[in-house]
Amino acid sequence: MTEVPGQVDGEISPGLEEHRRILTGYCYRMLGAASEAEDAVQETMLRAWRGRAGFEGRSTMRSWLMRIATNVCLDMLTARQRRARPMDLGPSSAAGAPVTDALAESVWVGPVNDLRVLPGAGDPADVAAARDSVRLAFVATLQLLPPRQRAVLVLRDVLRFSAAEVAELLDTSVASVNSALQRARETLDDWRGELGQSLAPADSRQRDLLDRYVDAFVGYDIPALVGLLRDDAVMSMPPLPLWLRGRDQIGRWMLGRGAHCEGSRVVPIQANGMPAFAQWRREGGSFRPWAIQVVEIAEDAIVGLNFFLDTDRLWPHFGLPEQPAGDDRRARG
Repeated sequence: MTEVPGQVDGEISPGLEEHRRILTGYCYRMLGAASEAEDAVQETMLRAWRGRAGFEGRSTMRSWLMRIATNVCLDMLTARQRRARPMDLGPSSAAGAPVTDALAESVWVGPVNDLRVLPGAGDPADVAAARDSVRLAFVATLQLLPPRQRAVLVLRDVLRFSAAEVAELLDTSVASVNSALQRARETLDDWRGELGQSLAPADSRQRDLLDRYVDAFVGYDIPALVGLLRDDAVMSMPPLPLWLRGRDQIGRWMLGRGAHCEGSRVVPIQANGMPAFAQWRREGGSFRPWAIQVVEIAEDAIVGLNFFLDTDRLWPHFGLPEQPAGDDRRARG
């Protein structure tokens, strides 16, 4: 895609780049994939640069760019199937079941680098709300909404635009915006139980839980790892459609087909407002990128282990090296 210059002539040039993070977060929630979000933002910047002569200051820079981004996302969503998590597409499998072929990347809700979509500072309540709004379960539930309802909900409830601002962005009425928002909220309420309460590590108990998880994983102490899981915990491995439910099935997988992960190294990263790790699997005398792990926690137990295996896309997105640094099995970020 054509690069947009960091500076362009005219009034809007200083403001383009400073809006990249909020635009990326918005497009990620709309599209469900970091790669598509970055493409959408790049296209937004390109359209803004080309149309800069038409920006007359009648709206804020943020509103103007968000209008362009909304149109880009709606164009991208035309006639496209919704992205989902493996748990949305069928029943859980047994650990010993045959592994079916990987599905296309376009099927899945993927992880996103927090540093590209979340505010670096601000009111703690606002930061916490922003983290919740990029959680995997929430982004997957957003994909259930028709695209315009999705845009309304994200603009109103996540980014806190007024109904009048959203009406202007979408070329519609305030009444239509309010109606769409009500319908979108009702859909999310119907799925609220599926969202769970996956939290970032906010207290010493959760930090201790994560430390014990990493120690168990890199030491490949599967009984200890399974002991950290809630009884109904799930594990998924996109782009594989297979997913597992329950301590027993996850433990069986780890000791069976998953045993090649023994000897891995992990480094903490920031993804989807939740604890996350980059994993390199040992192969011979070296390591190879293997997975982005996103760990879902509820209270004092792990309720979800998400292993994203599309390393060709994800390693550059998270700025990760091909080989982990250091000599310890538990590499440090």
